[in-house]
Amino acid sequence: MKKFKYFKISNTKKLRYIDNYFKKKLYIIFLPGFMSDIEGKKPQAILRFAKKNRLGFLSLEYSGHGKSSGIFTKGNISIWSNDVKRSIKKIVKKNNFILIGSSMGAWISLNQFKYFKSQIKGFIGIGPAPEFLTRLMWNKFPKKTKKELLKTGKILIKNGGYEYPITLQLIKDGRKNKVLHKKIKSKINVTMIHGQNDEVVPTIFSKYVLKLFNKAKKKIIIIKKGDHSLSNQNQLKRIVKELSIIIKNVV
Repeated sequence: MKKFKYFKISNTKKLRYIDNYFKKKLYIIFLPGFMSDIEGKKPQAILRFAKKNRLGFLSLEYSGHGKSSGIFTKGNISIWSNDVKRSIKKIVKKNNFILIGSSMGAWISLNQFKYFKSQIKGFIGIGPAPEFLTRLMWNKFPKKTKKELLKTGKILIKNGGYEYPITLQLIKDGRKNKVLHKKIKSKINVTMIHGQNDEVVPTIFSKYVLKLFNKAKKKIIIIKKGDHSLSNQNQLKRIVKELSIIIKNVV
């Protein structure tokens, strides 16, 4: 496994990342999901692909995730989107790149279009979950859960075999980061890959994302019997295959 690095943002904040550095090459940027790190099968498989094909690569852990500094429950979509923006400016610089966002990473990817629109040459969403804090959590919480969250500011919820600490500030910040009503005019390849049996994020979310792109070459792939993580060998091969198709259209 390649050595991880740290990007120092301030005296108290540093983000752990992994990269494959090239000065003037196309980059692949993988953005992980909620509570995920960069030691998982997806970022590692995409890193291997980047090295094999002599492409740039960047994946990072948002503050409070993995081994990056910060407390998870103090983070939110605005903070994590800013972590990504700063990392891209520092590491990828002016290079063009393809974004791959897994689950919440797809939401954070969509937030990057306002900063790097001309540099983004393709976008892949894996089980994309934009606006999940409102649409999949708050709106579906029973009254009792909402009451507890409003009173204590924090709850622990279980969903699809995962356990998440959810804070009121995170929910409120999610409302400030609405992306599903903003059209993106980029003429790029946009591919959504979703597991048919995803118990965390319904497949309709992939369609929501595609609707945002009115000038892109769009594609949706539903993986039969696929779950939310899409991390087995065949699923990873499919993700890499779709990435290869987008790269051929860029290079």
